[in-house]
Amino acid sequence: MIPNLEQITAIDIHVHAERNAGEPQDPVTAQVLEAAAAYFGGHPPQPTAQEVADYYRERNMLAVIFNVDDEAGMGRRRLGNQEVLEVASANPDVLIPFASIDPHKGKLGVREARELIAAGVRGFKFHPNTQRFSPNDTEFYPLYEVIAEAGLIALFHSGTTGIGAGMPGGGGIRLKYSNPMLVDDVAADFPELKIILAHPSFPWQEEALAIAVHKPNVYIDLSGWAPKYFPEILIRYTNTQLKHKMLFGSDYPLITPDRWLKEFAELPIKDEVRPLVLKQNATRLLGLDGS
Repeated sequence: MIPNLEQITAIDIHVHAERNAGEPQDPVTAQVLEAAAAYFGGHPPQPTAQEVADYYRERNMLAVIFNVDDEAGMGRRRLGNQEVLEVASANPDVLIPFASIDPHKGKLGVREARELIAAGVRGFKFHPNTQRFSPNDTEFYPLYEVIAEAGLIALFHSGTTGIGAGMPGGGGIRLKYSNPMLVDDVAADFPELKIILAHPSFPWQEEALAIAVHKPNVYIDLSGWAPKYFPEILIRYTNTQLKHKMLFGSDYPLITPDRWLKEFAELPIKDEVRPLVLKQNATRLLGLDGS
């Protein structure tokens, strides 16, 4: 079933499923969440994939949904891709499934990627911080090759992260892995691979903008930050050189799409640019328009 794009108000390119239905919370995840609550100033909900579908259907939005497989880097049991796929298949009017594979899984990860592509995923989410890998390490290139061959999207977390913030040693999280310049190497080596740099990339915002201007295959999603905190240079490039490459993303459940959209409406974004960011750019990138 193809979503009715005329009825869709927006496409949220960055949405998390945080738990599997009927399963207890992983203890490592619980520890990280407690620290994150202090960092973000509250306890965000932990929705299942079906709860995400219900939430976005109420808002007439599409949601690109995924989890994060960081078993090797964090030691927490992954939610798995199967439930996301099954729920997205049952709710095709509202969910677009991405998968997540820990790059450290090597050949097994490559095999899983092929299986997931055959099952219908539309892209793959990477979190270099929590997965503890450098995106430009050629050891992981076979995984990108599979994604590129299928014409799908690789979405990379970029910039700082609230995960581990405030924990001793930041929970072992190394911020260096999410410098977007590491993804610039990937974009150069895989020009056919569609890449999204997730989030305003603090403290490397200008690097991310430069990459998106320079590399035709690189886009930026604006998730993970309340728009009222967007730096002026990000707003300027959204209105000008990158107006066709900026994507609405909330990072739900950490930030709700309701809050994001309300604050985005208050920014000095040109009237002709708003629909590009909220829906049209993602429609084209995801191939929902048949392109």
